[in-house]
Amino acid sequence: MEKIISLCKRRGFVFPGSEIYGGLANSWDYGPLGAELRNNIKQLWWNRYVHRRDDIVGLEAAIIMNPKVWEQSGHVATFNDLLIECKGCHQRFDQEKMESGKCPLCGKEKFTEPKLFNTLFKTFIGTVEDAKSTAYLRPETAQGMFVDFKQVLDTSRKTVPFGIAQIGKAFRNEITPGNFIFRTREFEQMEIEYFIPVPKIESDWQDVFEIWRKEMHSWTEAIGINTEHIRDYEVPETERAHYSKKTIDFMYEFPFGEKELYGLAYRTDFDLKNHFPEPPYRDNHSPVGEHESYWPHVIEPTWGVDRSVLAILCEAYTEDGDRVVLKLKPYLAPYKAAVFPLVSNKPDIAGKAREIYDTLRKKYAIAWDDRGNIGKRYYSQDEIGTPYCITVDYQTLEDDTVTVRARDSAQQERIKVTELPEYIGSRVGMLS
Repeated sequence: MEKIISLCKRRGFVFPGSEIYGGLANSWDYGPLGAELRNNIKQLWWNRYVHRRDDIVGLEAAIIMNPKVWEQSGHVATFNDLLIECKGCHQRFDQEKMESGKCPLCGKEKFTEPKLFNTLFKTFIGTVEDAKSTAYLRPETAQGMFVDFKQVLDTSRKTVPFGIAQIGKAFRNEITPGNFIFRTREFEQMEIEYFIPVPKIESDWQDVFEIWRKEMHSWTEAIGINTEHIRDYEVPETERAHYSKKTIDFMYEFPFGEKELYGLAYRTDFDLKNHFPEPPYRDNHSPVGEHESYWPHVIEPTWGVDRSVLAILCEAYTEDGDRVVLKLKPYLAPYKAAVFPLVSNKPDIAGKAREIYDTLRKKYAIAWDDRGNIGKRYYSQDEIGTPYCITVDYQTLEDDTVTVRARDSAQQERIKVTELPEYIGSRVGMLS
C-alpha cells in the first residue's frame, strides 16, 4: 500500500489535500493523472448504463436539498454512529470499529459511555444560523432520484421497469475515515435506482436482484479487477441499512484487508412511500385493478468512484524486474499513448514527432516526452499506465514508419504513420 500511495503522489494521481497548510485529515486531491483516471471510469460507467441501455436515464440532482428530504428518508433519525471518547486524549472513536480496549492514539483504556453521533454534515442556508435555516450536505445520491421520480417519469415517458442513474458527490461526517482514499468524508458515487413493479411473489424481485448482482461482477471485470479477489457478502438483518430488505456487499481484498467495494440493495418501496403520499406510478397497460396505481419497488446497485480508483490501482500495480508497470485497461489509462522524438535536438525528427502528436491528440489523450534517454521515457510511461509509446526516429524520415512499443510486453513493431489513429483506436476505443 505504501508503494501505491508513493506512486500516486510522485506521478500526480492523488495528492494530500491542502498540503501547503499542513493538510486536512483524510482529504485528498486528484492530480492530473488521477483526474483523467476518475473521468475515464465515470465515462465508461455512463456509457455502459445510460447511453447503451434503453431502460435507464440519467439525472444530476442538487447536493443541498430541502431538509425535509432527509427527515422523510430516515437519515436525520437513524444516520448515527455509536461513539466513545477517550478520557486521556479526548478523541472520539466508533465503538463498533475499535479493535482493542486501548485508545489507538494515547494507549489509555478509560472511555466515556457510548453516545449517538449523527454523521450528516450540517450547514445553514441564508444569513441566520437557526433551526429554520438548517440544511444538510447529502449523505447519498439516491434521494435525488427518488424525489425527482415523478418528474423523470413525466418527461422521459419511461415505463416500469426502468432505472435512473446518477454520478455525484456525497458527504458523511465519518468519525474514523482512513486507509488512503478508501474511506473519506467527501466521496463520489455512481448509482442506479432500478424501479420494478410491486412483487407478487419473492422471485419477482429476487430475479432482478440476481441480474444486477451478475452485472456488477461483469463491471469489475471490465475495469480490470480479478473476480477471484471479489467475494459476495450478504449483510445480516441486524447490520443492514434501515431501508433495505436485502443487501449484498461486494468485498475486495485490499492490501489493508478485505473491505466493501460496492453494494447492492433491495430498498422495497420504502423511499417512494415516504416521499409520495399517493402512488406516483400509474400502469396504463394493466387492467384496472389493485396495482393500476402503485409505489414501485427499487433495486439499488451502487459503485464508489474513489474505491474503484483504489481497487484498480491495487490490481494494476506490478513490479517487473527494475521497472514498475501500472497495467491499467487501455481505455482507462490517463494517456492512451505517448509520442517521443528519438532525439530532441534534431529539428526534422522533433518536428515530425510533434506533427504526429498533434494529429493523435485531436481524438485521444496523448503524452509528449522528449526528456532524457528513450529507456527512461519508456519506464516513466510504464509507471503511469500508458499502453503504447510511439518513437519517431531517423527511419521515420525515410519510410514514414514509427516504432510502437506495448507497455505490458515491452515488444516493439514498426507501424505506418498513417495507420496510427486506427491502430491506437482499435486497442483503446472502448470509451469512444
